[in-house]
Amino acid sequence: MKSSSETRDNSGSLLISTAYLPPISYVSACIHADEILIERCETYPKQTFRNHCIIFGPNGKQLLSIPVIKVDGNRTKTKDIRISDSRSWQKTHWRSIKTAYSNSPYFLYYGDHFIQYFEKKYEFLIDFNTSLLETIIHILKEAKKLTFTDQFEKEVSYKNDHRYLWGKKYSIIHSEFPEYTQVFSSRHGFIPDLSILDLIFNLGPETRQYLESLPNNTV
Repeated sequence: MKSSSETRDNSGSLLISTAYLPPISYVSACIHADEILIERCETYPKQTFRNHCIIFGPNGKQLLSIPVIKVDGNRTKTKDIRISDSRSWQKTHWRSIKTAYSNSPYFLYYGDHFIQYFEKKYEFLIDFNTSLLETIIHILKEAKKLTFTDQFEKEVSYKNDHRYLWGKKYSIIHSEFPEYTQVFSSRHGFIPDLSILDLIFNLGPETRQYLESLPNNTV
């Protein structure tokens, strides 16, 4: 693995944070990038998409949060963040996902790709998130290799340093999201930039085309 500090042309590279079932804009940025480097040596910030995702439930936006353990308190690095098993969050999350998307056109086809992550125990958050992202990339028929930082650098050579772009859990990156049919859109209207699950379960094989159509203003 190459360090993020090495001198090279990083114009097509993307430096991002880890994220739990990330927003559509996050995955779009990954699709547009030539290579993806994930920050794992930062001091872990709270209240971000690193351990949160937002789905479209019967009552509108629904936040799903993974309980985590900071082994070194507020100085804990992202790579050392552990997943707490004090609550049955995996069952709760999968139940919420089924409630939100069981009536979507492609839930039955793609659901089996994700259910395994809510049945198997993971110790570290970054391992869990990375495995999910690899599955998402596989579904999109992409051949992106994920690499990781080996030290934290505040200033990096990456032009596309977006480690903190997907920060607060309700942030929207841009407003140019073409509307598509969502399970509860007739009740609440269209909600943009939700978890990538919303796009996969509603658009299925058209997901990649949608992601590629988004403005490439995050990379």
